[in-house]
Amino acid sequence: MSNELYAVVGHPISHSKSPRIHSLFASQTGEAIEYTAIQAPMDDFEGTVRQFFERGGKGLNVTVPFKEQAWELAGKRTQRAEKAGASNTLYYDEDGVLTADNTDGQGLVRDLVDNHGVDLGSARILVLGAGGAVRGVIGPILARQPASVTIANRTVSKAAALVSLFADEAGATELSACGFEQPDVPFDVIINGTSASLQGDLPPLSTNVIDDHTVVYDMMYSLTTTTFNQWALDHGATRVFDGLGMLVEQAAESFRVWRGVTPETAPVINELRND
Repeated sequence: MSNELYAVVGHPISHSKSPRIHSLFASQTGEAIEYTAIQAPMDDFEGTVRQFFERGGKGLNVTVPFKEQAWELAGKRTQRAEKAGASNTLYYDEDGVLTADNTDGQGLVRDLVDNHGVDLGSARILVLGAGGAVRGVIGPILARQPASVTIANRTVSKAAALVSLFADEAGATELSACGFEQPDVPFDVIINGTSASLQGDLPPLSTNVIDDHTVVYDMMYSLTTTTFNQWALDHGATRVFDGLGMLVEQAAESFRVWRGVTPETAPVINELRND
């Protein structure tokens, strides 16, 4: 029996860890898949997707800068993809409809809760940024019923738009928006959803948002401590995590969506961390 085809699509894509992650999942579970990386032309993401499925592809992961295009292209969206406004997982459903899902938020929450033992229920959470990365994770965070979620962004109106979008999912959680400079008290959990850390930059935050019980999570991952996590350590945080676990967990959720099998993530995270 030949392997079924899966891939990740992005631009650029050579750095992607997804083929290695899914190869490890396949070896672990015995699922017969082949998973590759495809660099789509910036002006023909749709054609790349169409060609992949026409040659028998079963599922696609989508990374920057095409997640919004993937969402727009789909004929059907899961509830979590609908709210996220972006898709990192595409497949054809049993009715032959191209379906968009978003597993990023599930990946973040699983990494925090299952891998790092962070209790989000009743926590006071500060989320930095209001772009696509943050929009994809707010719903799954709210599902854990934290006490409050504050979305801070350079442009406050973008954070406020997310508050409006997710107000119906907030329940008893206090959901609010502000600028980076406004928060001035310690939070239980701080999640950096900006890409500033990759450029060595930092949002203009008060150091008062951190104390020695604050858990700090940078959605970016790095071989060394990210700029944001180093800043947090320098100002008293004792537990900081990067986004490698989120990357593996969102991949595991995509694998489950496609194959109906949930792989174990801990050995894969450890292997990638030690590569």
